[in-house]
Amino acid sequence: MEQNNSNKFLKGAAVLAVAGILVKVMGVFFRVPLTNWVGAEGMSYYSSVYPFYTFFLLLSLAGIPVAISRMISERTAVKNYGGAHKVFETSIWLLGGIGFVSFLIMHFGAGFIENVVLNNPGTKYAIQAIAPSLFLVPVMAAYRGYFQGRQNMNPTAVSQLVEQFFRVSVGLLLGHTLIKVGYDKFAAGAIFGCTAGAGAGLAIAIVIYLLNRRVIMRQIHRNRSHEDLEPSKKIIKEILIIAIPITIGACIFPLINAIDSMMVMRRLQAVGFTLDESRVLFGKLGGYCASLVGMPQVLIQAIVMSLVPAIAAGHKLGDKEGVRENMQFAMRATMIIGFPCTVGMMVLALPILLLLYPMQAEEVRETAVVFAIMAFSTLPMSPMVTLTGALQGIDKQMLPVRNLVVGAVAKVIITFILVGIRPINVNGASIGTIVCYIVAAYLNIRDVKKEAGVTFDLKATYIKPLISSAVMGVSAIVVYKVLMLIIKSNAISCLMAIAFAVVVYGVMILITGTITLEEVGRLPKGDKLVRLVKKVLK
Repeated sequence: MEQNNSNKFLKGAAVLAVAGILVKVMGVFFRVPLTNWVGAEGMSYYSSVYPFYTFFLLLSLAGIPVAISRMISERTAVKNYGGAHKVFETSIWLLGGIGFVSFLIMHFGAGFIENVVLNNPGTKYAIQAIAPSLFLVPVMAAYRGYFQGRQNMNPTAVSQLVEQFFRVSVGLLLGHTLIKVGYDKFAAGAIFGCTAGAGAGLAIAIVIYLLNRRVIMRQIHRNRSHEDLEPSKKIIKEILIIAIPITIGACIFPLINAIDSMMVMRRLQAVGFTLDESRVLFGKLGGYCASLVGMPQVLIQAIVMSLVPAIAAGHKLGDKEGVRENMQFAMRATMIIGFPCTVGMMVLALPILLLLYPMQAEEVRETAVVFAIMAFSTLPMSPMVTLTGALQGIDKQMLPVRNLVVGAVAKVIITFILVGIRPINVNGASIGTIVCYIVAAYLNIRDVKKEAGVTFDLKATYIKPLISSAVMGVSAIVVYKVLMLIIKSNAISCLMAIAFAVVVYGVMILITGTITLEEVGRLPKGDKLVRLVKKVLK
């Protein structure tokens, strides 16, 4: 693998990871004020519309941007820049068409969705307020996919940040302004932030493209001899062949979770819990834990978004060594993230929940075990997601779909059995999720070995980050308990324990050789990080 390609992969993943974290943080500052202003009743208008919108968006966006970035990367690898640009132009029309139809359905069908699908009167305005983003977001995804295919992640990161900034600021402003008019108008104003954000994100993506267009066109003209312009019909067919399996795979878990929620409630009541008790137990799982456990996935997705075009380019060129090294490094980076996130959430489960939900201390204490068990799912989830991207990059996108289906079936069976055991109750759903990820991750590892001949070094990939994370976990809980004895403040103790754990883990992965200074140097601003590390370790 060439040093330049390695640098692109590392820097791309790092840029997307930082942007993803900032987007998540801004998202927290969006939901918390809204909930404080109007409570559960007011948020019910928002909360019932937004999941329906995201599922609608998932159908059009789950696979197509991945397909676009992969196809563009393959053509760019052989200097067919004109062909790559033709894919981009075709994808704009394809995604724009899908988005426009989705917008029309949601806008003009708002009354039907309100009364029949959601059965929640008063949501019509919110549905119509968010409908335009079903057109804007897919078109924006085409621009992002084009730059990702060229292994330039900066435009995606910038447009994500601009999109989220406008979503939060416009949503909060309109939501607060319209509270006095009624909860239905409040929800429409708050959710219109998504449309405003999508518009701003698309605008900045177009501006970035226009600023780069002259260079892109010059590159195309210089390489006319490599140009192969396929018919739009053929390009669309190839996009769909790649995208449809990915979309099916992306829809599996939302569907399983929907079935899961119905099954868990029924099973809890079947073993003697009342309806109210079942709601409380299930609320602990979904209300307190699910969003926290999903946080590390932001970092893993950043690796995947950078990984797919890098592997696709190597696969197109027949560079088996480059593909192998990219997969191995991506897997190692994934476990370097996955292990500490898992250990940190498990050992500090109660302090983290008390930090975030101090007003619900009694309920939170009962939820800590649920959170700790659910946090373990991060460990198998991380390689599963990364290797899904790896298989997509070598044109084997159906394999991770099949593997996830097998894992999902195992989850349903395990969940049904364990939730029906009263002492285990809702924890059975978390254990079922863990089993699902373990099964899917194992099958992905097997398929990567079979299809790409890639294996993963046990010591470098798993043992070193595990040892580093174990030391980090012990230090975190010791620091927390000592500080609690001295200052008796959970918030300060938890935050300082987390900060100390980050430093300990950073030192440990360098001492154990989990990551080298050379690899640190390839990150954005890596030279400065290397100088800082050398000063600290002197």
